[in-house]
Amino acid sequence: MTTKIIHFKVNGKLETAEFGSDVSAADVKDLFRAAAEAEPHHILKMYNREGTVVKISPRLEANSRESYYRLEVVASDLQGVATASDLDNMEHRLHHLESRVLQDVGTTPDIMSELKSHVESFRRKLESVEHLSWIGLFKDDGDQHLAKSPPKPRTPQLNVQEERQQVRRKFLNISSLQVTEEVRELLKTPIFDNWQWEEAEMLVLLQVMFTNLDFLTAFHIELEVLQNFLFEVYCHYNNIPFHNFQHCFCVTQMMYGLIWLTDLRNKLGRTDLFIMLTSALCHDLDHPGYNNVYQINAQTDLALRYNDISPLENHHCAVAFGILAKPECNILKNLSSEQYKHIRGGMIKCILATDMAQHNEILNRFRSIQSAFDFSNKEHKEVLMKIMVKVSDISNEARPMAVAAPWLDCLLQEFFNQSDREKQKGLPVSPFMDRDKVSKPSSQTSFIRFVLLPLFSELSKLFPCLEQHILEPVGRALEYYSVMEKASRDEEATTKP
Repeated sequence: MTTKIIHFKVNGKLETAEFGSDVSAADVKDLFRAAAEAEPHHILKMYNREGTVVKISPRLEANSRESYYRLEVVASDLQGVATASDLDNMEHRLHHLESRVLQDVGTTPDIMSELKSHVESFRRKLESVEHLSWIGLFKDDGDQHLAKSPPKPRTPQLNVQEERQQVRRKFLNISSLQVTEEVRELLKTPIFDNWQWEEAEMLVLLQVMFTNLDFLTAFHIELEVLQNFLFEVYCHYNNIPFHNFQHCFCVTQMMYGLIWLTDLRNKLGRTDLFIMLTSALCHDLDHPGYNNVYQINAQTDLALRYNDISPLENHHCAVAFGILAKPECNILKNLSSEQYKHIRGGMIKCILATDMAQHNEILNRFRSIQSAFDFSNKEHKEVLMKIMVKVSDISNEARPMAVAAPWLDCLLQEFFNQSDREKQKGLPVSPFMDRDKVSKPSSQTSFIRFVLLPLFSELSKLFPCLEQHILEPVGRALEYYSVMEKASRDEEATTKP
């Protein structure tokens, strides 16, 4: 069992936490809760050296004393979340910092203006929301808000099955609550912050997506069956750094947002929308954390089973329809055989399209038809549906930097895990995954320039509204990482003898 050492500062003191790779998420949170001398109902936030929020979980990246995390208690109860004095103090400190920067530099940096905007936005949000469930913003159908008692301490050393059942119970308990209009509207946008939600809450939001698009009525889906299906999907995502259930939620939420932003509800049939959303949900089921190149080079069971042809994507499809084969989870059970065949075929095509080996072929095909695109043309629609799932899958850089940056850390951790194993097994090492050759900015500049921008540009030609929502943010991300990469090169050049 490997041991992870985390250095962090809390209450002005530098502390050290140590835990094994098999520890549960609840135990890790309890460990930091004790270090912060926080009560069970307190909310904790962890920040890295750049000031970005990182998730408190067993996947928290080990660090040195010099690169310590910062742990804070940001709320003392679920009713108050933050007092006015807390916020006043924050704004005072921010004003003082701005004064110092103006004195030293002469101008206010963009990041400072952005931070002030975030604080102001947070104040407005706190003033307008009476009840918060870890930023879940749930309310009941009556006049009174849901009254939550402090959560009971979780049993230490919970196994995976027990943790899943806890998630299921919480999901079912809160699934009948009405989600506020504010959250419903945010859910339709690329700026949605996935880091504020627990697994059970994400399951409720997925239920909202299926309900709001009227899938339950259109396909005669019973609510209980949908809930069973969503929970089984959750259970079939592995606890790995990147390709986990939270990634599944993000991709599905982006697909949902794109459907609303591009008004696809009035351009495509309900079945096509269902195919795209469900494909996004299932697109990485049972991902092992090692990509297709590894599967093929290591001659894994998946590579042998699928003859080296998109082994992971074929597996994701097979797992999805394995879940649907369970009567209690079969959201397609009330469809005709023709409808089932159409949906199955569409999902297979969309999920297989997420194999990056197919990227150029699919993009070039979309590019060739884009200028004369016809929503009544079956082939055109199929290519668009593939493109929409692909865009949703790799859309993190279209999100605000505070949301996107932690995802890059997760992805690099998964990449480095693979390259470490490749070195250990004597397999070819992918250069973009080698921890000895890759930096955070260098990993993004080429990917954004040669993969994201061409793909997002073509889609924005068909849907001009996306230029503002996804193309421009990706352009800003490229500029951000390019500046960071240049600074890194300059620093390296000055330190060379």
